[in-house]
Amino acid sequence: MRIGVNGIQKDTPDAFKKATDKIYAQVQNLRDAISLIDRKMVENWVEDLIVAKTFNGMYIQKAILASLAERKNTTYRLATPEEESVGIDEYVGDIPYSVKPDTYKTMGRLSEAIDVKMIYYTKTKVGLTVEIED
Repeated sequence: MRIGVNGIQKDTPDAFKKATDKIYAQVQNLRDAISLIDRKMVENWVEDLIVAKTFNGMYIQKAILASLAERKNTTYRLATPEEESVGIDEYVGDIPYSVKPDTYKTMGRLSEAIDVKMIYYTKTKVGLTVEIED
């Protein structure tokens, strides 16, 4: 045995072999999955991204904005491209917001740090559930 980082004892050759085996198995899985991707699958994904997610997301965003502005007795506007580049989706009055689906909260792997008030929504069978950060 050898002393590892922070004094943890480990059998280095065995640890490297186990890690290599696990990673290589995942690489093989990735190779198998990539071979299943065809043009039709990519086309369906692009259509869903552009038509369903982008269009529906903007529709939902505008509905949330209009409702929030009405409740606050103020106006709203969509962000400019420059404002969007720092995570702002819109303003209600002079307060910047970012609107995201609730699944965004579980996506901790994102490196994006948005420093504005957040609005999260969940689509339900009868409409939307909206959570607005104060």
